[in-house]
Amino acid sequence: MLNKLVPEVELAYAYPKDYKVQAMTRQASILRRLFPELKDAKYDERISTNPLPNNAEGWFAIPRWQKLGSTYGEAVEKVLAMIGRSRKFYNWREGQLNALHLRQTIRSIKASQKLVGEQEGYDILTVSAQFGLLHRGHSVRIARMAFATNEFGLGTFVVGIMLLTHPRRLVEYDDLWIDCAGDKFASGADGLFVDVPCFRFRDGRLKFGTPWSVRTRSHEGSASAFLKGRLNAK
Repeated sequence: MLNKLVPEVELAYAYPKDYKVQAMTRQASILRRLFPELKDAKYDERISTNPLPNNAEGWFAIPRWQKLGSTYGEAVEKVLAMIGRSRKFYNWREGQLNALHLRQTIRSIKASQKLVGEQEGYDILTVSAQFGLLHRGHSVRIARMAFATNEFGLGTFVVGIMLLTHPRRLVEYDDLWIDCAGDKFASGADGLFVDVPCFRFRDGRLKFGTPWSVRTRSHEGSASAFLKGRLNAK
């Protein structure tokens, strides 16, 4: 069932026609090739044979961020650097991805902990998710309010991983840009986490920035994932 909230702006943007969710085997193979830390990483192959939760577009291979960094920001930097090595990319926030600027939302942290607990022993998690279309036409603030009881926003680390395994998702200006609703950003490192990370495509390259989370943008949609059961966290 798609989101029934009335869009705040006109819905003019969508996914590229040739984009599709890759098989888990291919996604895991890409991650093992890109990151030496994951060369022996495994995932639970049984999970992706289950029916997808409502609103999920497919199963995605997501490593635990702790495998790529000692802090969340360090892991994010490593993923963004890898994107930069694989395609034309500009990071507007290079050097500003420490805990004073970038943090995960409480809901995203709790959901990640639940997934890790359910898939104990696996360094690559199998996650049911959607890449932004469900919440297009909504500000991140409204999208977060509209999350289903089992839904949570995806952060920069996860969305960056998904773009590495699915590079065709964002390749033109008119493709739907991706808000990382599972993270929050404080541009001034002043405790005011009112911005949100976002992947855009402009001037012939993928770009990473942090616009205001309450601003409505027809060009963007919040990526999110879904658990098997209810998530008791805001």
